[in-house]
Amino acid sequence: MRFGVNLGLLHPAVWTDVAVAADELGYESVWLPEHLVLTTDMADSGYPGAADGRPPVPPETPLFDAPVFLASIAARTRHVLLGTYVYLFGLRHPLVAARAFGTLDWVSGGRAVVGVGAGWMAAEWRALELDFATRGARLDEAIEVAKRLWTEPVVGHRGRFYSFDKVVFEPKPISRPHPPLLAGGESAAALRRAVRLCDGWISMPHTLESARPQIERLRRMLDEAGRDPGPFQLTVSAFEAPPEQVAAFEELGVHRLIVRPARRSRQAVEQLAAFAGRYGVSPAPGQ
Repeated sequence: MRFGVNLGLLHPAVWTDVAVAADELGYESVWLPEHLVLTTDMADSGYPGAADGRPPVPPETPLFDAPVFLASIAARTRHVLLGTYVYLFGLRHPLVAARAFGTLDWVSGGRAVVGVGAGWMAAEWRALELDFATRGARLDEAIEVAKRLWTEPVVGHRGRFYSFDKVVFEPKPISRPHPPLLAGGESAAALRRAVRLCDGWISMPHTLESARPQIERLRRMLDEAGRDPGPFQLTVSAFEAPPEQVAAFEELGVHRLIVRPARRSRQAVEQLAAFAGRYGVSPAPGQ
């Protein structure tokens, strides 16, 4: 089992130090959340996973450009993968988003993981003068364009949301054929996106029992699509999973657990090390 650390649950001041410690301790990946902007009119958003529908963060929460911040972490680390959980890819033109993650992959030596989502906050889309109802279709088209930009020598596109004449997009990412794309979300549309367009799926917070039906559903969809489930990355956020459940997650076919090793930012590095000892996290041979 690979273990990823959700940095977004800690104070931003410790993100880099925690990422460096995770790299040294043998954690596989670190993950940053992403929003372009928070607004004061989030009441109609209906955040998924919140029983009362209230947004999980206040609008004054500090936000950062995730690929830029992860690139700064790349400069301080050697092995740990650098992922977004999740990036609103459809809020940007794919030329912009593909450039951001292509650069991150380049400067990190091929360690970018592109977790993408359609988004839940209607007000964020309104702030950019985009139709919230088109977010899924816009994301799907942006993913398709980005994959072409990352792999083809010359790309021209005419689509519903994006159109441009032939361009040359260099350099290509170091990862081949491109950085892994993981679709976030729990809806039927999100699962279809994962199977049709992406290299894996990344969940919202789950327990072992709540993750099981989603994973079984994904496996049926992969089979129906004729896709090999082996390379398809199943990433589950399981912040509270006890060590004795790790084997059960592996039996489900989960490749990676995103965990919450630390609850206090001031003690995050110490708590990260203690978690590694309990869960058997250790550097790979030769690391």
